[in-house]
Amino acid sequence: MEKLLESLKKLDGKSYRSLKSIQGTYHGDLFTLFVDYVQGDPFAAPSRIRIFIPMKHLDIRSTQFNTNERLVACKHFFANEFSKQLVKTKNPVHGTGKSGMVFIDQPGQEVIDRTAVKINESGIEFRLSVGLPAQGRRILGHQAATLLGRIAPEIATNTVANYDRNRLKEAIQLTDDQTEIRRQLKKRNLIAFVANNAILPRKSGISDKPLSGKDVISFQSPENYQVSIELPSGKTIVGMGVNKGISLIIGGGYHGKSTLLQAIERGVYNHQLDDGREYVITDDTAMKIRSEDGRSVSHVNISAFINDLPFGKKTTDFSSQDASGSTSQAANIVEALEMKANTLLIDEDTSATNFMIRDGRMQQLVKKTKEPITPFIDRVRTLYDDHGVSTVLVLGGSGDYFDVADHIIMMDEYQPVDKTEEAKSLARDMKTTRTAEGSSFIELQQSRHVQRQAISKLLDRKEKVDGKGLHTIRIGNSNIILNDVAQLVDASQTRAIAQMIKKTVKDTNGPTELKATIDKLYSNIEKNGIDSLSAFVNQHPGDFALPRKLEVAAAFNRIRLETR
Repeated sequence: MEKLLESLKKLDGKSYRSLKSIQGTYHGDLFTLFVDYVQGDPFAAPSRIRIFIPMKHLDIRSTQFNTNERLVACKHFFANEFSKQLVKTKNPVHGTGKSGMVFIDQPGQEVIDRTAVKINESGIEFRLSVGLPAQGRRILGHQAATLLGRIAPEIATNTVANYDRNRLKEAIQLTDDQTEIRRQLKKRNLIAFVANNAILPRKSGISDKPLSGKDVISFQSPENYQVSIELPSGKTIVGMGVNKGISLIIGGGYHGKSTLLQAIERGVYNHQLDDGREYVITDDTAMKIRSEDGRSVSHVNISAFINDLPFGKKTTDFSSQDASGSTSQAANIVEALEMKANTLLIDEDTSATNFMIRDGRMQQLVKKTKEPITPFIDRVRTLYDDHGVSTVLVLGGSGDYFDVADHIIMMDEYQPVDKTEEAKSLARDMKTTRTAEGSSFIELQQSRHVQRQAISKLLDRKEKVDGKGLHTIRIGNSNIILNDVAQLVDASQTRAIAQMIKKTVKDTNGPTELKATIDKLYSNIEKNGIDSLSAFVNQHPGDFALPRKLEVAAAFNRIRLETR
């Protein structure tokens, strides 16, 4: 470290590109600093460093990260702790562009495997981005020495010295409990569990933190749906078990229907302490389905829902650069099932009305011979009875679904009430005027190929594939738009998906089928870690988080190809 500081001071006033010479490894008393990559321009993306602290200087025990779930929780915890220390640390280093910046990829509310922190038997490593200081394009050598010699190492060493030990213990205990609830879902044939006293509403439309205040209503399960689960922590937790089958969430506007569904859809991930949804746990294959006017669809068999299009256009191998609400929603379902989703989550507010239902009057006026759509109401029962695919559906406007539902929960001023028997009685007394449409048999098997050659034509000269925020991936001059992929929750997941797409295109000898291709990517990650996604051998990939296979497939499915 002394040699590094001397070198930086000698570089004072020289061209910024001269900083490239400091790339390397530097040993301090308590840590080792790795300068992986130095940016040649103070206005461009920051430089990348790692700070490693060996286990002999830590009081972390290997039993705290001896399962994958515990390891993910520990990495999440220490990434947050580093962020807290970063805020507390006074940083006098400034200059042009990104000068003085210290950044770690801070987690959100969901506990997801990420690369910002690495923990193993050897120690803990923080992966950081830093803005080495400059004035114009001249090096501020003394300030650079302060940043790398004191500020960044001080944040790292303070993190491991001052973290809340009890909080870490609680985080590990929580992840053990969450793992047990997930195990119990499978054992008890449940698709979701929502604990009593959970806080489901969020602070605002732009904040995923829990709503607080005296008026916040916590969740309480209807008695008929209550289940109890004994947890490894010694607690017994009680809450609502959502059984497999067809479940309706009904109620008036602004009574909490969509809030409950949104909590369930995010329950595919574990949540951190004090999120309010720590014990909202969902089948991890559950997929939120919605309509997406204008999305591209490529070679999807939507014939289970849509047939006999005008001009003889086939729907067994349907493609469109500008899909309608109904065709896009049908494609979203089939694509999710292709990736083995076992649960569909649907809100009528974000669905195509004509895809969800045709009432009796419309059936009389527009005969089936003139209507290519078989509505979801006539497929939802078959999806479960013949294919084992459950559905949770938010409804406020169509009581015809009472006929096909197994469970009906009404949200009344943010509290769930079991209305199954009452709704079924109404359905018996008030017969529907509509007629079921479509045959009872539906073909859902689909195995599509990855169009590597067509995707590769989108690459520019640099062959860059980058995540641009949460909802966009840039391939050459083309964008993959992911605005409606609801369970993509972290921009670091999007960056990881971008690299997965690039790896797939380059793997010309890989599997041809989409699911097999994605399975291979995850097999490699399981073997070599998320780091293996990085396109760069000599710099850390500190800003990746692991997406689900379903979201990776969703990105592939939304690539707009030049030829189809």
